[in-house]
Amino acid sequence: MEVQGKIKVIGETKTYGSNGFQKREMVVTTEEQYPQPIMVEFVQDKTSLLDAFNVGDAVKIGINLRGREWQSPQGETKYFNSITGWRIEKMGTGTAPAGDVPPFDEYDPITNSSDEDHDDLPF
Repeated sequence: MEVQGKIKVIGETKTYGSNGFQKREMVVTTEEQYPQPIMVEFVQDKTSLLDAFNVGDAVKIGINLRGREWQSPQGETKYFNSITGWRIEKMGTGTAPAGDVPPFDEYDPITNSSDEDHDDLPF
């Protein structure tokens, strides 16, 4: 799965527990009709992937959805979700590189029509 948007927040790498578990969180704001701030966490060796990025960068992030079930001391079951990033790349500025988009007039029926009538419709 992937999420795309602009980086709003990049957190610092934090270390937890005696085993040295590392986690770094970031927030990316989607660019759609109703923009959503999505928190994505990068763990262990993936935390360093964020070093090359800055707030405001447009990015595409490869993600995995993770779920956990937790049983409270009272016997109540709760569920938690997390979004874990495993890849991140900068997106372009929104313009396609030259050569990727054919010239507009290739799709314009007016400029592509000829003076000859090539109507081969049966009706």
